[in-house]
Amino acid sequence: MLVLKTSKDALLKPLQAVAGVVERKHTLPILSNVLVEVQGGRASFVATDLELQITTWTDEPGAEDTAFTVTARKLLDICRALPDVEPISLDLTGDLLRMQSGRSKFSLQTLPARDFPKLQIPEGQGLNLSLPQGLLKQLLARVQYAMAVQDIRYYLNGMLLSVQGKRLVVAATDGHRLAVDGTELAEEAAEGVDIILPRKTVLELGKLLGDSEDTVDIHITQNQAVFRRPEFELRSKVVDGKFPDWQRVVPVGHDKIFAIQRQRLAQSLTRAAILTNDKYRGVRLALTAGSLRIACSNNEQEEAQEELDIDYNGEALDIGFNVQYLLDVLNNLNVDAVLCSFGDPTSSLLITVPGEESFRYVVMPMRI
Repeated sequence: MLVLKTSKDALLKPLQAVAGVVERKHTLPILSNVLVEVQGGRASFVATDLELQITTWTDEPGAEDTAFTVTARKLLDICRALPDVEPISLDLTGDLLRMQSGRSKFSLQTLPARDFPKLQIPEGQGLNLSLPQGLLKQLLARVQYAMAVQDIRYYLNGMLLSVQGKRLVVAATDGHRLAVDGTELAEEAAEGVDIILPRKTVLELGKLLGDSEDTVDIHITQNQAVFRRPEFELRSKVVDGKFPDWQRVVPVGHDKIFAIQRQRLAQSLTRAAILTNDKYRGVRLALTAGSLRIACSNNEQEEAQEELDIDYNGEALDIGFNVQYLLDVLNNLNVDAVLCSFGDPTSSLLITVPGEESFRYVVMPMRI
């Protein structure tokens, strides 16, 4: 039975969108598969790891209704390797999916669609809101790098999404640094909600979102969240835990403040980082009137120094940081300048954006 006859691009795009969900090693073989459902001239591609599920669609007029699952990674790799000019046909014969493009032919094993474990999310209850997808993508990019990776404190392995009144706030922390951003909503939410989206969900959602003003619809329940666009739907369970009170972490009253060009600072830190200790990645910042000096060394007694002119007339300060934590925020902000606020040598650094009250980045100092 001929399932689809389509172009390489029409098949590759939806497969790439869902492939990130598929785990390479899993106890359930069907979780390595993508579910392909064709109905009414529309084909859907679904992948899940039982915590996160992504569905994408493509129009296939005239295609015969059917459903099957096939190994996602093999189907994607074959599709990538095929020539762009030849159409691709998928033919289902028993348990085999036969794939042909020009003179290239492949046969892949399938598993029944009825065995595919779709993630079901209760509709009708919870909070609904809409945001321009470009804005949501920017919010994610500005905080996601601060999420923890496989921390024993599981509630840090994700991103806080908080809706209170007309305010949406996103925040992430790994215990050493904190990134926070937010925006005003068009309509006031009927009820407040705080959820923690898993790390994998945040990263996959960032890949799916575009930069346009087209809206993405968000549906949040107590333990699950759905993000919808006409071309995709992402469903995710949320982390069961309480996110730290980030507002207590943001320092107030820092009196050593200066503005600096973001790229200029990032370039100096990047050069200095070449000679940092591979394990600790420490860099010293020496603040004096009119000058910021960046210095680091390593176990081979090698040293790097950078000096930048700044508009600063306050007290001198010498303080150390993990250079990667500083580069992460500078490389993920798309702004001309940042504002750096310091306290004493044991206090955290606060990085903000001039004219944007919503963004805050806090990083703890380290001994060097």
